[in-house]
Amino acid sequence: MAYDLEEQEQLASLKAFWAKYGNVLSWVVIAALASYAGYNYWNAHVRAQSTEASGLYDELLVSVAAKDNVKAQRITTDIKDKYGSTAYAEMAAMGAAKTAFDANDLKTAKVQLQWVIDHGDDAYQAIARLRLAGVLLDEKAYDEALKLVAAVSAPQYAGLAADRKGDILAAQNKLADARTAYLAALSAMDKRDPGRQLVAFKLESIGGTAPVETAPAA
Repeated sequence: MAYDLEEQEQLASLKAFWAKYGNVLSWVVIAALASYAGYNYWNAHVRAQSTEASGLYDELLVSVAAKDNVKAQRITTDIKDKYGSTAYAEMAAMGAAKTAFDANDLKTAKVQLQWVIDHGDDAYQAIARLRLAGVLLDEKAYDEALKLVAAVSAPQYAGLAADRKGDILAAQNKLADARTAYLAALSAMDKRDPGRQLVAFKLESIGGTAPVETAPAA
């Protein structure tokens, strides 16, 4: 009898608790289940998008290799419109920019590079800025090009940024400043970087002297 009374008291307490908090708990459980379902759906959606974007990107690479600028731009537009949140969009825009540049379609090249600057991650943004600065250098838009180079702050791109700055300053016949920039590029670049030879050549071609490389310790 005591057991039955205790059980009835527990049941009454449970009913009282449920009457007070049951609705809230139900919503919490529903929200948790919805979040879990949404998480699973989103992961499946992302995987499907990546697969589809990958297929289009493979088509783009064929177009880039064939220097088919028209097709490359069309495929890139499709990737950006449908899969703009994936890394394939950034890579596609960079590839399309190169194809446009090779076709002397500088307007389109600038549009694609600007898209990467506006939408890409830090690494792609830095590369896009340096490449766009190169396009602007060809167009003699020196001030705009220098602003883009100045915006590259990632340490791993310091050498490339200084090299591009040297190119722009040399084109303006600001040779002393260009020499300083090329020296900064050599200082920032890894000793094993094959690009150092080109920077040293440019430095010496405007009257500078590349630092003597010391042999690594045995």
